[in-house]
Amino acid sequence: MSVGEKVDLLLVDDDDEFRTLAARRFHREGYHVQEAANGREALALLERRHFDVAVLDLRMPGMSGLELLEKLHAADPDCEAIILTGEGTVETAVQAMKLGAFDYLTKPFSLAELEVQVQRAFDRRRLSKENRQLRAVLERSLPRKEQIGNSPAMREVFRLIDRAGPTDKAILIQGESGTGKELVALALHRASPRASKPLVVVNCAALPETLLESELFGHEKGSFTGAVAAKPGLFEVADGGTLFTDEIGEMPLAVQAKLLRVLEDGSMRRIGSIKEQRVNVRLLAATNRNLAEEIRHGRFREDLFYRINVMSFELPPLRRREEDIPLLIDHFLKPDWRIEPEARAALERFSWPGNVRQLINVLERGKILADDGTIRVRDLPAELVAGPVGNAAGQSPGGGQNGVPPDNLAMVERAHVVEVLRRERGNKARAARALGVNRRSLYRLVEKFAIGQQEIDAAM
Repeated sequence: MSVGEKVDLLLVDDDDEFRTLAARRFHREGYHVQEAANGREALALLERRHFDVAVLDLRMPGMSGLELLEKLHAADPDCEAIILTGEGTVETAVQAMKLGAFDYLTKPFSLAELEVQVQRAFDRRRLSKENRQLRAVLERSLPRKEQIGNSPAMREVFRLIDRAGPTDKAILIQGESGTGKELVALALHRASPRASKPLVVVNCAALPETLLESELFGHEKGSFTGAVAAKPGLFEVADGGTLFTDEIGEMPLAVQAKLLRVLEDGSMRRIGSIKEQRVNVRLLAATNRNLAEEIRHGRFREDLFYRINVMSFELPPLRRREEDIPLLIDHFLKPDWRIEPEARAALERFSWPGNVRQLINVLERGKILADDGTIRVRDLPAELVAGPVGNAAGQSPGGGQNGVPPDNLAMVERAHVVEVLRRERGNKARAARALGVNRRSLYRLVEKFAIGQQEIDAAM
């Protein structure tokens, strides 16, 4: 077995002496072993947990090994089975293989032979699981984007990634919407020993509580309305790799409790199942909320906060790394697009409340409107062209960002949000997209700046 890898093994045999000796040997080799003296005991164990490999004696009183094999695959289709048979029952063992058994051993055999077969069976199960993970991760993985920046703030982020990536600790990534939290998670995963395993992403703000729980932990067929088939959760898909929970501050308390249990001992159950299974997943979490404030208001569990916050990253907003804006513009416009100096100047002096995501959206808009492959001032949003003037060189003595004192910066951001809401005629979904934030973040901005509907309607 690989270092740190644990195989869940089920031994089913009515020969107490053989079963005890085999269990002792596999325990010494680091296996998790459960024993059953007959098919009834084995089924009781299968109801409570999943197994990687099962060793089944073909002839047992009551339920035969062949009957047990069929019930085993009905209960746990991924479990690999090895059949133990006497010389006179080889034909039946071959029949068992046609029913899906991995292989059989003819008595007498040594425990070393059995261990080789168990390891081979586990290797096949692992390969099959990795293939499923690969298919799932191709659908769910983040695109391979680069992090761009040479500002002191971003150099510090890169330094922390280099240090924290190779560890296996949970990390909390904090920052405003659009600052690139998902790219930091991707960089941490690539720098870890789990880089060859899946990185699976879930946005906690995008799903209601019942769907989020099902997405994370999976469900069994018939466990709720619409559950027409069993489905593995993202923890199973990410087993051996990394799970990135974006917007974890939006996670409902009931789901937080289940997440805490997985982080504590690796144990979880699908919805509608009583079977325990273990997963080995590194958790990376991100939020734009103040979790300490959420804890004070009873919306986030304090014990979960300490679990996910072994180490934290604070990503700087774009207005605090303005020297990176020219690099970002050039990166997102390459290789076939140009931008006139006046338009570039407007981009460089804007305060960017939606951060890098908003900058990308503005550039994409400019590409749609531009003629001859050149983005001009007329191709930029009106509120951006009329945005705050000033840069690091012309910063006011008050020390605000982009030459705007801190109080005025909030006023500029508020005015920008109001202008976009008016332009989109109060449509929150379109306004959020234009700002480069999700809808919940927009609602919080509206609440933060006390923007009333009358103010939005004033210019409509």
